[in-house]
Amino acid sequence: MFRLKLLTSLKTYLLCLYLFVGGAAVPVAPSTPQPEWVRGGTHARFNRVTHLTAVGSGNSRHAAERDALGRLVAIFGQSIHFDERTTELYWGIMGSGVATTWSERVDIEGYFERQAGMDSLVGAEIGDFWDDGRGTSFALAVLNKAMATRVYSGRIRANQEVIGNLTNTALIGERNTFNGFARYQLAAVFADMNIGYGEILSVIGAPQYARGLRSGDDFRREAQEIRGAIPIGINVRNDRGGRIHDAFAGAFSDLGFRIGGTGSRYVLDVDISVTLDQRFSAHHDAWLTWAYKTLRAELRDTVTGTVLLPYSLHNIREGHTSRPQAEDWVFRRAVEIISREYRNLLSDYLASLVPRR
Repeated sequence: MFRLKLLTSLKTYLLCLYLFVGGAAVPVAPSTPQPEWVRGGTHARFNRVTHLTAVGSGNSRHAAERDALGRLVAIFGQSIHFDERTTELYWGIMGSGVATTWSERVDIEGYFERQAGMDSLVGAEIGDFWDDGRGTSFALAVLNKAMATRVYSGRIRANQEVIGNLTNTALIGERNTFNGFARYQLAAVFADMNIGYGEILSVIGAPQYARGLRSGDDFRREAQEIRGAIPIGINVRNDRGGRIHDAFAGAFSDLGFRIGGTGSRYVLDVDISVTLDQRFSAHHDAWLTWAYKTLRAELRDTVTGTVLLPYSLHNIREGHTSRPQAEDWVFRRAVEIISREYRNLLSDYLASLVPRR
């Protein structure tokens, strides 16, 4: 009898403990009936003629909203591709204010307000929410087509204005210059973004605002033509057999520039200094001649008189029992370093150019 009472009491205690601890998991009836949009139907306020919609779900309101917005983005993601590097460069340009110098619109920045995490869907929002009372939440993400059309067609117009000013034929005298090259490189970035914005407009049913857009590759090809038309003069003092000259010339040629010609606007001036020191080497049991080399190179704009890209090598050292061989080795070493470093340095410089008005 005592054992039976003990078991009964224990069952009662465990039941109470379950209800106390696990009560939150007990299903609760939803406060409202399941909306039609949860089942993929229409919504009274957001019909498919005027809005794009997507339904998401999750174990919390936050999770459901993120899922819904992700599904809405996916509708566009199937046909729209914004290159990540181009996008970051574009927004960096907008943030720096460079674009405003190439636009007559005083309010250009108003077209480029960015929404955190939704760069390609400005205007997307959560239009409705429902909790089924059993631990699952549903959210409806919506995009107003008319508003999106105004935003993205406005961005295209603003970008087209910037592109037009960058490639204005009135600036033809500046075309075959570093500044002209930079203008077309920048125009390519704006053109790439316009293609993406045009694809968004096509998805929401407004392709007419994106007709006639040129791709970024069109402007990059023109930039390459400009680069190929820019001659680079190279002057090297104290060279040996033209080896240092050829190392620098190779870096410019690899990037598409012409070398030589008279009256070049852009000239690379290179100064070389070699000093010799003779020391006894116990390891070799001989006297060695050590050659120390220092090099300074400056890429100049002869029109403005400015140094555009400085470069230097300090105290490159090579030793040999023969003085001529020591000098030969130190020049070989310098050529190796220049061939490895200068092309990348020059490429980074060109990529960083900001076109002047």
